[in-house]
Amino acid sequence: MLTEVMIEKSSREFVELENQFGAHNYHPLDIVIERAEGVWVYDVEGNRYLDCLAAYSAVNQGHCHPRILETLTEQAHKVTLTSRAFRNDQLGPFYKELHELTGFDMALPMNSGAEAVETAVKTARKWGYKVKGIPDGKAEIIVCANNFHGRTVTIVSFSTDEQYRDGFGPFTPGFKVIPFGDVEALRQAITSNTCAFLVEPIQGEAGIVIPPAGFLSQAAEICRQNRLLLIADEIQSGLGRTGELFAYMHEHIRPDVLIIGKALAGGFYPVSAVLSSKEILGVYKPGDHGSTFGGNPLGCAIARTALRVLVEERLVERSAEQGAYFLGLLKSLHSSQIKEVRGIGLWIGIELHVSARPYCEALKQEGVLCKETHDKVIRIAPPLIIRRVEIDWAFERIRRVIEKG
Repeated sequence: MLTEVMIEKSSREFVELENQFGAHNYHPLDIVIERAEGVWVYDVEGNRYLDCLAAYSAVNQGHCHPRILETLTEQAHKVTLTSRAFRNDQLGPFYKELHELTGFDMALPMNSGAEAVETAVKTARKWGYKVKGIPDGKAEIIVCANNFHGRTVTIVSFSTDEQYRDGFGPFTPGFKVIPFGDVEALRQAITSNTCAFLVEPIQGEAGIVIPPAGFLSQAAEICRQNRLLLIADEIQSGLGRTGELFAYMHEHIRPDVLIIGKALAGGFYPVSAVLSSKEILGVYKPGDHGSTFGGNPLGCAIARTALRVLVEERLVERSAEQGAYFLGLLKSLHSSQIKEVRGIGLWIGIELHVSARPYCEALKQEGVLCKETHDKVIRIAPPLIIRRVEIDWAFERIRRVIEKG
């Protein structure tokens, strides 16, 4: 009888396995995470790090939140997947709770954020043809420069980042790009064939870029006047990240279509959704669109608890309070390498005059995990459960790295 021996691997061995057998489409920091709890993650050597990325805002509720974990376990013992060929006892309540939380009439559930954006694009085009009366094949959607809505061929077709497009053509037509935050450019881009304006209220991947005050409210009015759908992509900015339930609420408007994902399932499972009115989502008939896993009972059960955690633990309010405190600390940094510190809620960007990568690597050595975006921006986005004592702990290390230069 063979004796089982526990073989402990070092981070380097795991990195080498990835490099040997995995496609090199990411450039991660060389930390190998083994477990996580709350705002903390631990590598295979047992070192502890404060997570200031939160899986690109997917774990707003914190890593391995016990209530969501309990729901996952309970539901996994019952039924995980039925496909939409049949009904399940979690989907209807999920729809109802989304409606009660957001006020939108209907939801169309998917899995990843990119799938939800594709769904919103299809929805806008179908609405444009069936309701607005745009000639078939002529529908146009306006988007913003430096957008990030996902990685599918259609989505990268309207990206302005050349790396996202390089080698992936031919591209999907039907999109116009305007500068982010430019109301007049939006007005000028509209034609009789325009069906929608797709926008991130705050651009995350671009470096936590906040548009001029009033941009979103003016854009909403322009869309209303020209009978366009205003589509808000809140996959990263939504569900409390900016100190409001959704970032569009800072300008007291309401989009026609809302795209959500990431924190919708608290990091336990990929769940996304497109929310809208009965008029707009009513364009779908059985067979028009679908997803094997979209709306599955495991995902719906997890998402229902994840939403309750956001509300009952006042994580939106915590984001506003703790974010203002963290931003204030970061604005006190003194370094000639800092170009700007900007943010809203617990979504903060430190833009540098130089590459941010070495700073993120140095912060990792200090026990703080951040990730560069658009080369020169350090993104700060911890789970919304972060406490002031943990912010102070992180700030001292950020200060040490930034001011040391």
